[in-house]
Amino acid sequence: MTKADLISIVTKTVGRDLTKKAIGEVIDAMFLKLKKGLKKDKRFTFPGFGTFNVRKRAARKGRNPRTNEVIRIPAYRTVVFTPSKSFKKKL
Repeated sequence: MTKADLISIVTKTVGRDLTKKAIGEVIDAMFLKLKKGLKKDKRFTFPGFGTFNVRKRAARKGRNPRTNEVIRIPAYRTVVFTPSKSFKKKL
C-alpha cells in the first residue's frame, strides 16, 4: 500500500467532509508525531494495533560480499513493531 492508496481509502471511509489534501496533511502530521514520540519516549502504543519500540543494535563484525573483507558495523538504533494479540488473530 502506498501513501496515495492510504489517502484514497481514508477519504472513502471518512466521507465527504474532508478533501484528499486535508487527509494527506492529517496523515503526515500523524506520522510526524509518531516519529517524535518514538524519539522522546522510545515507545508508541496503539491499542488494537500494536506497539512500536526503539531497540539498540550492538556493534558487530560483518563481511563485504564482494571482497570478503571483514568490516565493522557500528551500533545503531532501530524501530521494531510488535502487533497486538487481536491484530495477530486477524492475520
